[in-house]
Amino acid sequence: MHMNVAPHLLTEDRAEFERVLDEALRSARDRPGFAAIGDRFTTAQLREMALNATALITTAAAVEYDHFVKVREQLRSASTTGAGSPAEALDGSTGAGVVAIVTVLAPILAGTAAVLLLLVGAVLKLLDPAPAFADTLLTAGLMFGAVAAAGLVCAAVGLLVTALRNSATEVPAGTPDDDLTRARQAWGRALVDRGILPFLRDALAAPAPPPLPEPEPKPKQRPPAGRIPKVGYSGPDFSSPSEGPPAARPTFTSPDFTGPDFGSPDHGQE
Repeated sequence: MHMNVAPHLLTEDRAEFERVLDEALRSARDRPGFAAIGDRFTTAQLREMALNATALITTAAAVEYDHFVKVREQLRSASTTGAGSPAEALDGSTGAGVVAIVTVLAPILAGTAAVLLLLVGAVLKLLDPAPAFADTLLTAGLMFGAVAAAGLVCAAVGLLVTALRNSATEVPAGTPDDDLTRARQAWGRALVDRGILPFLRDALAAPAPPPLPEPEPKPKQRPPAGRIPKVGYSGPDFSSPSEGPPAARPTFTSPDFTGPDFGSPDHGQE
């Protein structure tokens, strides 16, 4: 379930509120008056109840929270102002990069050249007769050696200046970050002492709501006798042929046939 929007709690601080609430619930059993946690309400139920009452709890620590938010905004404003523009940062970093490259590479290159020139000049001096430019190589080697030594001195001075500059711009202990930490801790203590623990104590001490009465069963109403529907079916009323008066049967008579009257011709004349 999502937390209610509290008038004294910004969105970015909801996670911190939940962290303080969880720590208070874990340590609540060790406090006097909270040993009943788990008998009537579980820790999860108390946490859900506290989240639903976020506005009430955070209002109890509104003064400390406002101070915490103010210190945080001041620190953010100071960080934004001291950052400088991107162009200035680019120019500064470019100049510092060139100086650093020259300071590091100059002693290395000069020292390498000095070693080579001195080595070749010394080998040529061993020849009999020695070439005329052997002394020139030795002289050039000594010059490059001097350049390398000067480059090392410049590099050391640059490192010292950089260290001093960084120490001057360092944020001393006990300024903005420590102030922000102290303000956050003060808000957390106020939440626990004046908001979370009183809410949990009231929730555990509240009387349990009375159980709801069970609804009485309604008496069954019988319909009037004349209106009782007839349930079921009865078979048709059939009777066997032997039962009842015998039915009259139709009578048949054979047709009355007579033979033809045959006789003699005389008889016909009669």
